[in-house]
Amino acid sequence: MKKLTDSEISSALAHLSNWSLKDGKLHREYKFPDFAHAFGFMATAAPSIDKMDHHPEWANVYNRVTVDLMTHDAKGITQKDVDLAALLEGIAKKLL
Repeated sequence: MKKLTDSEISSALAHLSNWSLKDGKLHREYKFPDFAHAFGFMATAAPSIDKMDHHPEWANVYNRVTVDLMTHDAKGITQKDVDLAALLEGIAKKLL
């Protein structure tokens, strides 16, 4: 998988609300009503993420989940990261 160009990343971010570029990664911080919703988001996303075989760098503290995406093999952001961000957005919308 090839790295996306800066232009391609900018175009992708235009379609991913609340996502940004941080330290060379796609970045998003979710805030849920409580811990159960934050953990539920991660648990709900996990099977689909596993099927994609493309795993995020993410962390949970109480009601927040921080996500960073990049394709380590490509040493940058690829279409896999954009697709995973879109998947996470769809799941989060059901829980927020």
